[in-house]
Order: sequence, then C-alpha cells, then structure tokens
Amino acid sequence: MRILVYPHDLALGGSQINAIDLAAGVAERGHEVTIYGIPGPLVDYIEERGLRFLPAHDLKYRPAPSRIAQIAAIARRERLDLIHAYEWPPCLDSYFGAGLALRVPLLCTVLSMQVMPQIPASVPLIMGTADLGAEARKRHRADVWVLEPPIDVERDNPEISGREFRSAHNVTDDEFLIVSVSRLALDLKLDALVRGIDAVDQLASRGHVKLILVGDGPARDALQCRADDVNRRHGREVVTLVGADPDPRSAYAAADLVIAMGSSALRAMAIGRPLIVQGEEGFSELFEQNSCELFLRQGFYGLADGAPGPHRLVEQIEPLIDDPARRLELGQFGRAFVSRRFSLQRAVDLQLDVYKSMLKASPVARLSEAMRAAGLAASVEIANHNPFQKRRNRNLQKTMLSAARSGEWPPSF
Repeated sequence: MRILVYPHDLALGGSQINAIDLAAGVAERGHEVTIYGIPGPLVDYIEERGLRFLPAHDLKYRPAPSRIAQIAAIARRERLDLIHAYEWPPCLDSYFGAGLALRVPLLCTVLSMQVMPQIPASVPLIMGTADLGAEARKRHRADVWVLEPPIDVERDNPEISGREFRSAHNVTDDEFLIVSVSRLALDLKLDALVRGIDAVDQLASRGHVKLILVGDGPARDALQCRADDVNRRHGREVVTLVGADPDPRSAYAAADLVIAMGSSALRAMAIGRPLIVQGEEGFSELFEQNSCELFLRQGFYGLADGAPGPHRLVEQIEPLIDDPARRLELGQFGRAFVSRRFSLQRAVDLQLDVYKSMLKASPVARLSEAMRAAGLAASVEIANHNPFQKRRNRNLQKTMLSAARSGEWPPSF
C-alpha cells in the first residue's frame, strides 16, 4: 500500500507521536508511508523513524485551498492507495480534493475528546476511546473503529534510568519527585497543571516533595509565576519548570509518581511509574485495578465537579509518599497493563486491518455532505476570526492566565 499520513500538526505532543509511531510500524511491514504536514519540532523524529516527509503550506484558514490542491497533486503523483488524516482540519484538506474529486480512500483518526461535526459522514473514523466510538456510531454512517493511543513498550521500558535527570535538577534521594510531562497549554491542560502545583504546595509543608513540569507552551509564564510564589513561600525549590524535551523518557524514569493524561499517562506506565490520571474541572484518579476499566471506556482523562482547591489530588498523592512497596506494585501493574493492551505492535496490526477493510470498499463521498462540511468549517473559521469573538477569547485567556499566575483556581468568568 502507498499511504499518506497527515497529523494535525508536528509540534511536540502525544497524538502526533502516536501518528508517527504507527506510520513507522506500518512502513516496517513493507508498505510505502509518507508523512505530510506543516514543518515543526517532530520533523527530526520523523526522519529518526526512517519515514519520508513532505512539507505542507502554513496557511491561516482551515481547510486550506492550496493544501487541498497540494494533497490532490500528491495523491495523483504518488498514486496513493489511502490517506490517513488526524482530526477534522487535515481530514477536510484531504477530503475536498483527493477524496471527493480523485476518489482516494480517506480515513480520519479523532483523538480529541469529542466527535466533531465537520467530518463528513462518509469518512470512516478511528476513535481513541470506547465511549467516543459509541457516540460516533450514533451519528456517523461510515465505519467506526476504536484504537486506543499506542505506546512503543520496547522503547519506553522500566530499564531506563532517571538518575541523571534527578542529578541535573538537584533532586536528592530523600525527595519525593512528582513529574508532569505536558504541553503547557490553556486548553485541556491548564486546570491539571495548576492543581498539580497547588497540591505540591500543600504537601511540601509536610515533607520533602518536589514537582517538575516538563513541557512548554503559552501558559508557561503564568505557571512559572505560580511556581515562584510556592518556592518563595517554602524557601526552597519545590516546583521547577524545565522546558520541553523531545525525549522525556528519563524524566518519567526519575519520578516517584507521575501525574498525567492521555499518551503521557501511558508512557509513564510503560516505564513502570505509578500514575495519577488528571483531566479537567478537578478530575484526578489513581490508576490501579479498581480504576482501569473506567479509563478503558473514557480514555486517560476525565471531568470532575470543578470544586476549588487541590484536595482530591492531595488525598491521592499523600498515601504514596511513604509507601514505596505500593508504588512498586502500581508501577508493575501499569507496565503489564500497557504491554498487554496498548503496545505499538498490537496497534499496528489493528490499523493494518482497518486499512485493508477500507480498500475493499469503494469511497462514497457525496457532494451534499461536502457542502455541509464546508459550511460547518467556514462557520468555525468565521467565528475564530470575528473581531468580537477574538476579543472575547483573548479576555477569557487573560482571565485564565491571571488566575494561573497567583489567583484563585478555578477562575470565575
């Protein structure tokens, strides 16, 4: 098969790495796989995995007319058998030219936490959780599969050492190190990051506890301000922001406990670290035998009641600080669980089955649904570029960042 894989972007992030790892796994099975996208930090990782890369135009609007034409030209030139897009903007870029006009089979993976209506109903879907798969089947007439984000359990393993990471960041042997590897983003991430800092603030007064945030993004300055307040209050470095790391395996390995969501949570378990899964509105839950079925249904993320304060997270962390045997048990359970259910090789097998199933069917794109998808996409872009909406969004972001710096959390709007 000749396949074009189009991630939603090539910034550092779990879903993008998943797309590249799966593409590399498919290529290792003897297929011709090319990655297409706007150049970003993960281009080096694409080359490391031995994949060919084709750069896309960086344009303002979604879907992008020149990208639609570019993908159609690639499909014709490369005689593509299949295009695999991730999320709705790459899906529509691929759909309007290569899919609708050239009838190239198109598959869309959705790893965000909702089914977006912009995706045409004739486009087969891969959803990241069982709950989202069930939701998609209610409204989607094309096939829907569920494929949880995979982890390369050979590359991410418990033999990785975290000693150098602890030494580099002045973490002593008697300090309990909590690590979060995450984009420092406003959407999805900020609530969890703030509550992580606040939980360590409370715990630091009771013992040697430290939090290291690995990552970068638009919320970094605000989080640094909040961390600085915590550090001043305790007279020592309690919270440290170390920036982005393209290979954070040693950070996971150094942790006594990881707090994370999504693919970051799975990588922590693959490396054998105990894990608390975070989400939004104050959600956090220890990953253990009693909670694993919950995360299989809804993904490694959740929503809670939005109550102020980090009390839920503190109560989950505190019993683990002085119980290394429990931490070891949790780490071993997580490693076995990920190896059995989320291994990259298992995911490649399932994805190849999806590809083969698609190639047996004929594309059924319809002009009417193309027009509907275009209208929905246009409404999103108009809203995003409306000066009143842009002003409102900026004000919301300012409120969130102000609260993240040192104010009460969650912010009041």
